[in-house]
Amino acid sequence: MDGRSDRLSGPLMPYRAGFAGELARLGYTSDSARQQLVLFGSLSRWLATTGRASGELDAVAVAEFLAERRRIGYAQFCSLRALTPLLAWLGDAGVIPTSATPKTEPVTEVDVLLERYRRHLISERGMVAAAARGYVDLVRPLLVARSASGDVDLQGLTAADIEEFLLGSSARFAAKTMQRLVSALRSFLGFAYLVGVMDSSLAAVVPAVACHPARPPRFLSAADVQALLDSCDRTARDGCRDYAMMLAMVRLGLRAGEIAALRLEDIAWRAGEILVRGKGGRLDRLPLPVDVGQAIADWLRRGRPATASGRVVFTRVRAPHAGLTAGGVTQAVAAGSRRAGLPTMHAHRLRHSAATGMLTAGASLTEIGQVLRHGSQLSTSIYAKVDLARLAPLARPWPGSRR
Repeated sequence: MDGRSDRLSGPLMPYRAGFAGELARLGYTSDSARQQLVLFGSLSRWLATTGRASGELDAVAVAEFLAERRRIGYAQFCSLRALTPLLAWLGDAGVIPTSATPKTEPVTEVDVLLERYRRHLISERGMVAAAARGYVDLVRPLLVARSASGDVDLQGLTAADIEEFLLGSSARFAAKTMQRLVSALRSFLGFAYLVGVMDSSLAAVVPAVACHPARPPRFLSAADVQALLDSCDRTARDGCRDYAMMLAMVRLGLRAGEIAALRLEDIAWRAGEILVRGKGGRLDRLPLPVDVGQAIADWLRRGRPATASGRVVFTRVRAPHAGLTAGGVTQAVAAGSRRAGLPTMHAHRLRHSAATGMLTAGASLTEIGQVLRHGSQLSTSIYAKVDLARLAPLARPWPGSRR
């Protein structure tokens, strides 16, 4: 396992050139690519030493390889994360089965059941993948607690167990998260009964979570919005990208996931329109403001890496140049708020700021709901609480006052 050179022997040798080409396409620097190829060579030689073929590179083999690197004293490239680019490419190239994606931990009964549940949510309930993952993550702790012996035991689950689980969770989660947890738990218990994991459905015994009156949405003043935008160094790649993303959020009220999902073909430059890929697969066309279009065009011309993969508009500026996730978008907003000297905030604050900005400019709630693409006017009505001047005439006089 000598990693001091990238000399290659072993069963992976025929794939070295292809992997090197993939690293170049993803924008890896020469030093980073060389390190990946050294790791490639080490893995290939180890496979040969242990008598394995390339197709036998499974989870067990990966774990043994990394353990061997640590045992003989390597301090770097000893984690699954370090192998991710290589393993992903080998899977896509058909060298290893895509169904055998290596994991650091063995697959458990909990994993199997939750994977069935996730597929059920997507195929039978029409959930998008991100929402299904959220439900899975919320109910996982309950299943883990019921699988101390290795098998998931849900037959003995009682209403008291469910109440105890929810009470314990309430100490860690906010009210909104608890409402999602209750929904996820009811959904899972119904699924467990449907597939025969439980003899009876306990979905009906899951208690409701008290719903507190909605607080007025938190938003930025016009001065704070400008400070946030000014915090972006538009001469740098990441600043050029972050400025375009934030401007689109404060002008159009786009969500972080909608920014991340934006594709090159979604922008109709001549028509001055932008296609927004919203929740639940919803597609909407909105007018593209001139300043937003100019900011996106600047990013595409001067910032977006030429080696970026796919058709997504906003990508990483450092290799690998993959598209940003919704989490990456909101992290950019958080970093910008700190640079601007504002309290740390996330992307949804900019959506609220877009709505209140339109309200201040005289737009009606109906018009704001159309821009934000709300499914119900009730969702838009929360913004009525921020216009105190319009609400004042509706307030009843305090008893004993002269008004």
